Amino acid sequence: MKFSKSVPLKGELTIPGDKSISHRAVMLGAISSGTTCVTNFLRGADCLSTISCFRKMGIFVEETPDEILIRGKGLHGLSAPDSVLDVGNSGTTMRLLSGILAGQNFSSELTGDASIRKRPMKRIITPLSLMGASIESIPGNGCAPLSIQGMPLSGIHYQSPVSSAQVKSCVLLAGLYADSTTRVTEPYVSRNHSEIMLRSFGADLITEGTTVSIQPDPKLQGQKVDVPGDISSAAYFIAAGLLIPGSEILIKNVGVNPTRDGILRVCRSMGADLSLLNEKEQCGEPTADILVKYSSLKGTVIEGEIIPALIDELPVIAVMAAFAEGTTVIRDAQELRVKESDRLDIIVHHLKAMGADVTPTEDGMLIHGGTSLSGAVLDSHMDHRIAMSFAIAGMAAEGETEILDSECVEISYPGFYEDLKKLSQ
Repeated sequence: MKFSKSVPLKGELTIPGDKSISHRAVMLGAISSGTTCVTNFLRGADCLSTISCFRKMGIFVEETPDEILIRGKGLHGLSAPDSVLDVGNSGTTMRLLSGILAGQNFSSELTGDASIRKRPMKRIITPLSLMGASIESIPGNGCAPLSIQGMPLSGIHYQSPVSSAQVKSCVLLAGLYADSTTRVTEPYVSRNHSEIMLRSFGADLITEGTTVSIQPDPKLQGQKVDVPGDISSAAYFIAAGLLIPGSEILIKNVGVNPTRDGILRVCRSMGADLSLLNEKEQCGEPTADILVKYSSLKGTVIEGEIIPALIDELPVIAVMAAFAEGTTVIRDAQELRVKESDRLDIIVHHLKAMGADVTPTEDGMLIHGGTSLSGAVLDSHMDHRIAMSFAIAGMAAEGETEILDSECVEISYPGFYEDLKKLSQ
């Protein structure tokens, strides 16, 4: 895809459903009794991988134009898959599903694409092994493919070294199959969609500070889940509205869960003209319409406990920082090194290629904003968040920007380029 300096972006937009919530709705629906009905499900490649894995374990999932219906079989109703479970590019599927598989009465093998096979799985192998699970990295390097032999599990109190919703959720899901209470404590609170949804399906779960406790063997019951728009997908349009002169965009029905709204807090600290309208709650998740208008941004400091609430949005925040006046400091973001790509390295490389003044650090970067950016040819590295972030950079920069392997946006936002085009007409 090629991008050049954009006319003002105007109009309303409804973005696809939240990726994290869509994954979890399928997983909990499958291990609950009765039918779970999911509306505004994200039909991106990652979430379709989750559906595919559960179909291989005997779960009937019906897709209609308006909803996804999951016919659950209860906590112990999954069947042994007759082939390897392929999660594609989805780290969420790999890590959360491992927690469920650890407590089954059958063995399974999980694999994924080349990117997934490089991502660190020791972070779930360690706590699951402490619970008594039989899980190993087949290549022996702490990465997928993973071999899991379902075993009786014991409750533990796991002190996670990283604030990761995937690690926390993996352990909590395994805790459903344990013999006693399972607790997870993390350094900072990561996104809490699993906790909200587990409670709504009937799990006995308590949150105290950065510790979550779950009781084993609940009676989970299928629910109706109306998935809000994904704030990670909204982030690109927030950035575009702020950076492209004359723009005004209303993004409708976006999830604004406080464990995910770091992008909004950072934008406000940068001086953004951004307001929340029509605030309400659906299925335990707060939502709002986000009105964003072109703004002169200034640099800010991003570090510490806000990082888990905006980890996926940091690439596009870095793009905003390159156009802002003054210096933006990003710290404590080493988790970006183990995403779909080493996002820290790629962000620095791409911003420099466009003429930005950016200095890499071990856990982040310093971005000295206010210099004019110019178009460049940039490799997405098959990372959807890199492709979308630098599409926005290209629309705010001089000259032409070309994104290679731009189709990787299908992972989380199949209609991304079409939605951008609509707003510019």
